[in-house]
Amino acid sequence: MLQRFALCSRLRSRPAQANVCPLITRAVSQTKFPLTRSHGKSFAHRSELKQAKRVVVKLGSAVVTRGDECGLALGRLASVVEQVAVLQNQGREMMIVTSGAVAFGRQRLRHEILLSQSVRQALHSGQNQLKEMSVPVLEARACAAAGQSGLMALYEAMFTQYSTCTAQILVTNLDFHDEQKRRNLNSTLHELLRMNIVPIINTNDAVVPPPVPNSDLQGVNVISIKDNDSLAARLAVEMKADLLIALSDVEGLYDSPPGTDDAKLIDIFYPGDQQSITYGTKSRVGIGGMEAKVKAALWALQGGTSVVIANGTHPKVTGQVITDIVEGKKVGTFFSEVKPAGPTVEQQTEMARQGGRALASLLPEERGEIICRLADLLTEKKEEILNANKRDMELATSSGRLSAPLLNRLSLSSSKLNSLAIGLRQIAVSSQESVGRVLRRTRLANNLQLEQITVPIGVLLVIFESRPDCLPQVSALAIASGNALLLKGGKEAANTNRTLHQLTQEALSVHGVKEAVQLVSTREEVEDLCRLDQLIDLIIPRGSSQLVREIQRAARGIPVLGHSEGVCHVYVDAEASIDKALDIIKDSKCDYPAACNAMETLLIHRDLLRTPLFDQIIDMLRVEQVKIHAGPKFASYLTFSPSEVKSLRTEYGDLECCIEVVDSMQDALDHIHKYGSSHTDAIVTENEETAEQFLQQLDSACVFWNASTRFADGYRFGLGAEVGISTARIHARGPVGLEGLLTTKWVLRGDGHTAADFSEQGSMKFLHENIPVPQRNLS
Repeated sequence: MLQRFALCSRLRSRPAQANVCPLITRAVSQTKFPLTRSHGKSFAHRSELKQAKRVVVKLGSAVVTRGDECGLALGRLASVVEQVAVLQNQGREMMIVTSGAVAFGRQRLRHEILLSQSVRQALHSGQNQLKEMSVPVLEARACAAAGQSGLMALYEAMFTQYSTCTAQILVTNLDFHDEQKRRNLNSTLHELLRMNIVPIINTNDAVVPPPVPNSDLQGVNVISIKDNDSLAARLAVEMKADLLIALSDVEGLYDSPPGTDDAKLIDIFYPGDQQSITYGTKSRVGIGGMEAKVKAALWALQGGTSVVIANGTHPKVTGQVITDIVEGKKVGTFFSEVKPAGPTVEQQTEMARQGGRALASLLPEERGEIICRLADLLTEKKEEILNANKRDMELATSSGRLSAPLLNRLSLSSSKLNSLAIGLRQIAVSSQESVGRVLRRTRLANNLQLEQITVPIGVLLVIFESRPDCLPQVSALAIASGNALLLKGGKEAANTNRTLHQLTQEALSVHGVKEAVQLVSTREEVEDLCRLDQLIDLIIPRGSSQLVREIQRAARGIPVLGHSEGVCHVYVDAEASIDKALDIIKDSKCDYPAACNAMETLLIHRDLLRTPLFDQIIDMLRVEQVKIHAGPKFASYLTFSPSEVKSLRTEYGDLECCIEVVDSMQDALDHIHKYGSSHTDAIVTENEETAEQFLQQLDSACVFWNASTRFADGYRFGLGAEVGISTARIHARGPVGLEGLLTTKWVLRGDGHTAADFSEQGSMKFLHENIPVPQRNLS
């Protein structure tokens, strides 16, 4: 029955659990789950790829072989094997279509030929002739015959390390055209998958004839096996696979040959888009090319199998490409039959960039008019906004997924909208001298004048959680600074964000720049957005410390403006005023505990313990229902202490705080430098000298004397609003308002000047005269 197949299933006893790779053990324990899916239609969206039960991984020749085409790329193969084993142990059914037999065989045969030649020439011609040895051109079928067994032995050895068994199947085109043989192949593969074995399939290149042009790829039941692309497509449809991952040496499908000007990677490819593609040459090895891959992918898609074409040649760059694809991450080109109703995020970014350039070219007064119109709409459409917010609040409450602090951030009120409108009007005023402001003017030489002027950064990506009031604030700042804006809000605020964005675009339409602010409503993951380094110039996260850390890790080549934590301190000095201390501590902790500028650690001078001030602080915190955690030193002074703090770097975001004892102002500084987040820290004291030392020596973005940490806010600073608070060391620090969204460019005006004019033999000398820049009067 199986005479046409070289089938070799080696069923070995599985190694003990102690020998299993820790990565596999961890992946199985965390993510193993039953996968059931009736095969029929292909997946419509990347996010659905997580449901893939049966997966075919096609390894192109460029992935499997080394750059010299003689031998295998063992590092890449090891990475592939590990990822396939991880997915197999999650309960998926994995199949591999591999190239590499010819390259492996060519390496072996060359070695044998060179060894034979060296022995003969050493016997007959002497050692001086060894340099003249040459290797004859090797016939591919002979190389395949010599390399297939070694290739399979290598796969088997690698998979054994992960307690995974493999089986080898060699096929030719005839095996799919003969109905009986096709059924036999199908039965064999199903039986192997049932036994949790990974089939490794390859064309039988030792006997297969050279490919000839034919009329394949004309229907679901017709495809000629000319290469491993077509083999993988035919096999995926035959086995009703959910997903085909085709790995090559390019990132995916481009609209024109990679490396050419304006070549863009296509994220999602739809049937019917073939006419918009210009194909280049095929890869350095193999017999297919990108055109063959696309034809095979579309054929598989028509048969109900989803397809992703991606780069598998740079594991250090592309990471865990196979597992990333199955997890739905934005890797390579995804083939889909379902075209989304709206634009892709890449198209939205391009629209925003064009709109942003038009926005930057407006007069300052016109940008101010847009912001004022948005402020008016916040009050005129108040009921519409609050109704949308009410729907979000009801959904969030019923789901029970949001904590109390996040629910507070999600909620909007009439007073919040009024405050927003006031802040927006402040921004409108400050926008009058933002873009194009001359910072420096220098006369380099006669009729050669240099200026440094402010310009927009470009395209901003702002990612925010649970805070719909962030949308109009950030939009107004982007408009004032002439920046394009891409907004990604949380699902919990979808209705409110949609309403606020519609009002923002209505305001932008006053001067025809509606597209400058875009709201991402597709299923884009945050990590995928952070990969758009060719389209986005700055990422600003607004949310939890976990969100900020994830974005900082995921951002590839895009600067991130923000802070990951807000561990803010209030230090009560030995010479503090009782009334000021009580008011500042209460406001810093209790005014809005979820805010990033809320106090998280209260530092108290040792001399204040067992004094009326200390007792009043404790009583006030108890009345306000603040849960107290004792720092190590504070706990050592108490017989019965509150729960000892787990970490002195904790951001509670709720009615909780840590109390710790310090011996001096310097001790407080050392504590904050060690455990703080460089956000906002305050001192309460009546000693001016102590206060000034604290203000000068503390290295935080915001440092206060006898004032609540809650003042660290763009609106309270008079910036109108803020896009966030930055703890970075460069560009912008503290509350980032309008100024933080601008960069500069240099403008030089000359009259035929050349650098040679200023050389030793030149006729001109530099003057480098500073020209005063008049300050604009906004009043």
